[in-house]
Amino acid sequence: MAQSRIFHLRSGEVELAGEIYTPEESGPHPSICICHGIPATPYSPDSKGYAYLAKRFCLEGFTTLIFNFRGTGKSQGNFDLLGWSYDLQVILDFLIGLDEVDKSHIHLLGFSGGAAVSVYVASQDPRVTSLTACACPAEFSILANKENLQSTIRHFHEIGAIKDKDFPPSAQEWLEGFETISPIKWIDKLSPRQLLLIHGDADEVVPLEHARRLYQKARQPKDLAIISGAGHKLRLDMAAMETALKWIKKQQKGFT
Repeated sequence: MAQSRIFHLRSGEVELAGEIYTPEESGPHPSICICHGIPATPYSPDSKGYAYLAKRFCLEGFTTLIFNFRGTGKSQGNFDLLGWSYDLQVILDFLIGLDEVDKSHIHLLGFSGGAAVSVYVASQDPRVTSLTACACPAEFSILANKENLQSTIRHFHEIGAIKDKDFPPSAQEWLEGFETISPIKWIDKLSPRQLLLIHGDADEVVPLEHARRLYQKARQPKDLAIISGAGHKLRLDMAAMETALKWIKKQQKGFT
């Protein structure tokens, strides 16, 4: 059985909400921090996809953490990709400070926009030992560009990811956050940490070519897993998540 507890953390002026799942066996345990993607629809409290995934990994012996980036779920604030990188740093500080966590085995598992932020943060934080990036965009030219900037901001207002009427104070600086985070700029700086890119060959949001570009730019050690028939929501794809779990376990001393 996985034991869970809810937590709240401050990231600047924003309060983040999350939940941590701990194996029953005495620790410390290797850990996995799961980073969700950019929302496309309004938040639904009935969505349990990430909680189910966290329980699954916890039962395999990992202290597993899920949380909401600013502007999403139960967390405060407004959606801002560069702000997400600050949030992830706060989450990592919290995770590494837990007694039940083995500090030498900190794994990031990111999805889409959360994978992009994971690349950016992990490339600069040597405490991260491995990264699994699922459906990760190489850059955000389709989502955020000058031509559709206002409609993009309006969309995030409409789904509740941007809550304040006057946010962002500078649309141009908000847009530049996407450019800063772009994984193609950072993926080669992950080495010597382990990297696994997982992508579906039927991804309807981020074309498979993005994964190929990232894999080509990344340095060793690196792996690429292409999941036949899988779309963008890889957290719901059994083959993709089994691939992630087996790969992460291979990074662990003592796992077979």
